Amino acid sequence: MSIARICSRAGCQKPAVSTLTYVYADSTCVIGPLATYAEPHCYDLCADHADRLTAPNGWEVIRLAPDPAAAGPSSDDLEALANAVREAARPLPRREPGAGTPGAPVEIARRRHLRMLQDPGANTSEG
Repeated sequence: MSIARICSRAGCQKPAVSTLTYVYADSTCVIGPLATYAEPHCYDLCADHADRLTAPNGWEVIRLAPDPAAAGPSSDDLEALANAVREAARPLPRREPGAGTPGAPVEIARRRHLRMLQDPGANTSEG
């Protein structure tokens, strides 16, 4: 479960929609789409504070508008998701004890998404 990020401005509890980054070397403030992750030295802003932001004298403000086409999933994203679902649904080949890579764990039981593996170091021929 993800926690909604709120505006970084003191006293503001509105949801963040933009990220503000200062580029000190260029005396520039960059306001762009909300960053994927909260980063140190970046500030999340609500729509009101992002629209009203002014820069100090001699500084430039660059506003990067989000690309509406990039907001939703692309056909590549949907294809990758479909391939991942197909791969997850494919049954794993059952390996017989002693088959496969020497020293690799062997699947001895399966229940839905859980697998029981035999410890490769365990001696199964005790008796």
